[in-house]
Amino acid sequence: MTNKTVDRFQRQSGLVPAERLSEITATVIGVGAIGRQVALQLAAIGTPRIQLIDFDTVELTNITTQGYQVADLGKYKTTATREAAESLASEISVTELQDRFRPRYNTGSVIFCCVDSISAREAIWRAISAKCDFFVDGRMLGEVIRVLAISPAEMMDYYEATLFDQSEAHTGACTAQSTIYTVNIAAGIMLHQFSRFLRRLPVDRDLSLNLLASELVLAPE
Repeated sequence: MTNKTVDRFQRQSGLVPAERLSEITATVIGVGAIGRQVALQLAAIGTPRIQLIDFDTVELTNITTQGYQVADLGKYKTTATREAAESLASEISVTELQDRFRPRYNTGSVIFCCVDSISAREAIWRAISAKCDFFVDGRMLGEVIRVLAISPAEMMDYYEATLFDQSEAHTGACTAQSTIYTVNIAAGIMLHQFSRFLRRLPVDRDLSLNLLASELVLAPE
């Protein structure tokens, strides 16, 4: 007979502290390629309160590269992601803002920045940097992933230096070339940095992974 009292989180208990996680409201800004996978992984680990911010709707190409379902076509990405997250963990609370990020929004203290332009990242950072405890930014182009995580205040200057002028960025949005396996890896790295924050371990402030070259690089301290 199956034991129905088994804690479904027992296998992650040593890696994701339940007590600290219970205090968290996590905001995912941008629910496209990386952001959708981040939201689903947050739900899977039991994050109690998740807020999704995005104005876009699901298109056909999003099924291939972002993990949406055919039945999601035409839905707001926030709605389709909320439904998928709630199917993983019905006890969590997922709220939607079907809009672009705006400084007036209450984002909580944990931010996952999953937008596809430097100018959008800079606007978000300017608005929330003084009031968040953990901020992680996922960037991707083809099979190259970059994740920047900021927790201690002394790391802020480093992150700001990565917000170069938009004219210096690669041509095209960061998701102009993408695959579902790349976005899942990027989201997993972002969640790993979040788990380090929950365990009060140092986060990796700048990590790059080139899948084609099988090369992982950590920026020097």
